[in-house]
Amino acid sequence: MEFKELGLPKDILKAVVDLGFSTPSEIQEKAIPVLAAGKQDFIGLAQTGTGKTAAFGLPLIQHIEFEKPETQGLVICPTRELCMQITKDLAAFAIYQANPNIVPVYGGASISDQIRLIKKGAHIVVATPGRLLDLLNRKAIRLKTVQRIVLDEADEMLNMGFKEDIDAILDQTPEKKRVWLFSATMPGAVRRIANNYMKEPVEITVGRKNSVAINIEHRYYMMKERDRYHALKRLLDYYPDIFGLIFCRTRRETGLIADKLEKEGYDVVALHGDLSQAQRDAAMKKFRERTVKVLVATDVAARGLDVNDISHVIHYNLPDEIENYTHRSGRTARAGKTGKSLILVNTREVNRIRQVEKLIETPIEYKPIPNAEDICEKQMYALMDRVVKTPIDNEAIDRYWPVFYEKLKELHAEEIILKFISTELNAFLDYYKGSGDLNAAQEKGSRVKGREKERGRFNRNLSGTKTRFFINLGENQHMNKGALVRMVCSETGIESYHVGRIDIHARYSFFEIDGEVAPKVLSKLERGVYEGKSFSVSASQEKEYPERGYKRKPGKKKKHY
Repeated sequence: MEFKELGLPKDILKAVVDLGFSTPSEIQEKAIPVLAAGKQDFIGLAQTGTGKTAAFGLPLIQHIEFEKPETQGLVICPTRELCMQITKDLAAFAIYQANPNIVPVYGGASISDQIRLIKKGAHIVVATPGRLLDLLNRKAIRLKTVQRIVLDEADEMLNMGFKEDIDAILDQTPEKKRVWLFSATMPGAVRRIANNYMKEPVEITVGRKNSVAINIEHRYYMMKERDRYHALKRLLDYYPDIFGLIFCRTRRETGLIADKLEKEGYDVVALHGDLSQAQRDAAMKKFRERTVKVLVATDVAARGLDVNDISHVIHYNLPDEIENYTHRSGRTARAGKTGKSLILVNTREVNRIRQVEKLIETPIEYKPIPNAEDICEKQMYALMDRVVKTPIDNEAIDRYWPVFYEKLKELHAEEIILKFISTELNAFLDYYKGSGDLNAAQEKGSRVKGREKERGRFNRNLSGTKTRFFINLGENQHMNKGALVRMVCSETGIESYHVGRIDIHARYSFFEIDGEVAPKVLSKLERGVYEGKSFSVSASQEKEYPERGYKRKPGKKKKHY
């Protein structure tokens, strides 16, 4: 099938041809006819990298009346990188429309500039939930004329805690509208969004739910926790031609790993939420231009990453939400190419591999961590390939040949080759000389080369007690549960599953933290600034209590609040 058979107008088909598209992907082939007809709500389930932006973008452009200076289309997505990429794609699809105004709105950029562009008559707004809600609260944008809403990467937005923001946004849209939801996975929270805001949607699944591309090799390596970073370096050395991604769980870990690798001579750059927009743009520019070979990123920062030919995805840690494995691994093996997804686990985490296998319905192969001999052999072959492929500049050689000859005339050809190889490889040989085996011994009853005894669900290792905290921010300061979770986790480095019950009031809030990590909250989050407002955090009167059977008592407001 070709794009011209999907029912798109000629001006949009012309834009498609200009972009070099000829044959639609599976999600495009199935979704575009339904969305072009425009009569029903729609759910599209497809893995990352299957062409979802064009699947909703082309019919969205078709339905916009560009002669009307009002907002008719709204695309909501989780990150600013994805927001900018979608805007760029929509602008390319609308190249032959009359004065299209497609405006991206996201945090980290001037809100006054975004307001000015919206007031010029934005036909389509592409937005992250937080910034869009801010614009709505300022009454800088109205959604009463919106006819079509796209929720892109819906599962990831909910994983990031944007449910309350999305509810608040959709509540301000017209009752008569079309909602198009696209997601790689379909957890219960996404299904509830669909049930609340969609009427008898058409649902299309490409591949299997939560599936990954069939041309990805999935492997895992097991080491003791203290050897995790050294195992990572061995993988990077074992794949000298890597152009890949390393995923870490927190922004602090991302920055730390990237800094350590850079100091040891690896071509890496970090991408995480603590970077300014200019720093993020600079990092992505280096990666896209292949000035660096590896991008170290958090799950959130890497969403919307549109870079071709990524060869490897390395999971320094598995994600807290196993469903995110689908998004991570989907960064490689795009457009029919092959790729590798490599997982590092310690001896206590190995059973999580079984969880991932169940999710993606694909076996994950156990591989030993490469040893020194394996790495040096790989490096030698890579060197030989570079030598063979290197073009010869005869003019330069002729100019310097007398010097070369004079220096090397006493050596035989074989000696020259050996010295040349040694010059390049001695650093690796010295570094790995006498290096030990990093592979952890398989525990009894655990997996051995792809076979595993089922040992129940992954235990998050939650503590039996929780500490309750007070923060003097509430609904009046635009605080919600998702924002509170993101702030606590980003500032303290703890994982989201350590956050328990949250109670949001008008001017203050309470939140619970597992007792084992609670000290981090007071040490790193005692005071701060949230959206220009100073806040303080302190432990509530009920310091610790059993996880079950607890009945919350009203917190007592302390004088220093």
